[in-house]
Amino acid sequence: MIDARKCPVLQCGRVTSGHGVSWVAGAFPDEVVEIEQLLRKVAGVVRRRGRMLLEKYSVTPPQFDALMILKNEGELTIGDLSNRLYLAYSTTTDLVDRLERLGYVARRRDESDRRVVRVVMQPAGWDIIERVLDARRAYLASILEPLSEDEKREILRVLALLDRRMDEA
Repeated sequence: MIDARKCPVLQCGRVTSGHGVSWVAGAFPDEVVEIEQLLRKVAGVVRRRGRMLLEKYSVTPPQFDALMILKNEGELTIGDLSNRLYLAYSTTTDLVDRLERLGYVARRRDESDRRVVRVVMQPAGWDIIERVLDARRAYLASILEPLSEDEKREILRVLALLDRRMDEA
């Protein structure tokens, strides 16, 4: 059972955020509540749509996450990839096995230390990433199409602002 005296969210006193702002628990401004709800709703739609698109390409979300990590960070050991995916080493090994069978990645021995095996993206891996991202962007373009250029720029401005603030937190 949770001890309400030790859990600031459940206390009726003040809660201090990382930015020094104090709130009475549960008494957040309406805008904060509405923004949180909309972000959660949009994130859920993006996640569901993303899964549907991945199914068309016979790729699971963890497989796509692994491919995106390799795209952004370059070749990695299975241990490094496992840490970035927050998966157990054995789970990541199975995931890499499947990606290798699909031709999206290959294992390569490190030239300076033959004991180390690195996971390397293959051309088919780069191709599947681009096809999936293009499909996601096409969906987003269809949603944004009716908006004016000013509205699109405003959405981008506000999202960039929120992203910067979250990076600073």
